Amino acid sequence: MTAAVFLLPALVLLGALVVYPIGYSVQRSFFDKSGDSFAGLGNYVTLFTDGTIRTAIRNNLIWVVVAPTVATALGLIFAVLTERVRWGTAFKLVVFMPMAVSMLAAGIIFRLVYEQDPDRGVANAVWVGVHDTFAESSSFPRARPLPAHPLKAAGGGAYETKAPVRAGRPALLPLVGVAPAQMPKDARPARTPADSPHGEISGVAWLDFTRGGGGRPNAVDPKELGLDGLRIEAVKDGRVVARTTAAADGTFRLPAAADGAVLRLPASNFREQYDGVAWLGPTLVTPAIIGSYVWMWAGFAMVLIAAGLAGLPRELLEAARVDGANEWQVFRRITVPLLAPVLGVVLVTLMINVLKVFDLVFVIAPGSALDDANVLALQLYRSSFGTGADLGVGSAIAVLLLLLVLPVMAVNIRRMRKESRR
Repeated sequence: MTAAVFLLPALVLLGALVVYPIGYSVQRSFFDKSGDSFAGLGNYVTLFTDGTIRTAIRNNLIWVVVAPTVATALGLIFAVLTERVRWGTAFKLVVFMPMAVSMLAAGIIFRLVYEQDPDRGVANAVWVGVHDTFAESSSFPRARPLPAHPLKAAGGGAYETKAPVRAGRPALLPLVGVAPAQMPKDARPARTPADSPHGEISGVAWLDFTRGGGGRPNAVDPKELGLDGLRIEAVKDGRVVARTTAAADGTFRLPAAADGAVLRLPASNFREQYDGVAWLGPTLVTPAIIGSYVWMWAGFAMVLIAAGLAGLPRELLEAARVDGANEWQVFRRITVPLLAPVLGVVLVTLMINVLKVFDLVFVIAPGSALDDANVLALQLYRSSFGTGADLGVGSAIAVLLLLLVLPVMAVNIRRMRKESRR
């Protein structure tokens, strides 16, 4: 009787906060949107026929498989590698710090990290920097000649002179369409070059536009800038015989072999600049959000695994090394098997956690990609609230989430009981 009196408050709270909501959700899932008509299994059929909800189920499966596995693997690697270094504690502190950040704050942080604009998004700033290191970037995207200019389209985005160039007559390569912010920082006022000696070809490439008006077409005006770095090719009979680039004032020179050739401005001068990866586009939005989750929870896995490592019998590890095992063999055949219970705890805990993931997806995914990043917890919110709410479908999603969590919890409870009997 005394035990019942002490247990009664806890049982009342458990019934009010857990048992009753679960029972009501199960009951509500068998009724229609209004709750007045019995719908049978109609709401459950909707879960597997509605395209948006099926995407949420598929994404949840990806989350359950990928996120806990990657976070646990990283935690194991961090714990093992930092076990013997002097600054290991400081490293663990840094890795664990994201756990102090709320899901909402982490979502806002990574929404900025994944910004498409390289000037704002860290991920694309790094990606574009690496790309531009190994790939030639465009100098003048969207630059083009006017119909009155001595240039014409050459196909594939390139331009060429309408007539061959001759020595003793400066070649004019005027272009328009370059925004002031896209002009090279070293560009200087353009000038018409002097005649070249020994039959060389000289010329000038410049932005044929005077801010405020008053400029003349096909003529170098005082305020017009040279197209510094513009790539120029001399082509004869379909073969490139010479190449050069324009100087800061737009002037350039080509050898005598270019006499009578057509000057071509390759398409590489004009293609759009590389802006990086669409991290929050339909294809990569789910892996990108999983990356933010791993950033937060790898520290949790590392701390638990590090605690398990501290309790391993060191004599077994040393005996293996004395017998000739290398560090990889010790790690794979001794450390990991002995850590299996701890790894199981971490893996199961994270699996239960990701089944309920909501905040990160809701905050990070933009509206255009929200359906592609959808998960069950988010779909539960979308189906249960708002003007188009369908509480029948929302309750069915809640029951499905419960059914998905129960097997994982059962495995965890069985493992805990097995451990307690040892």
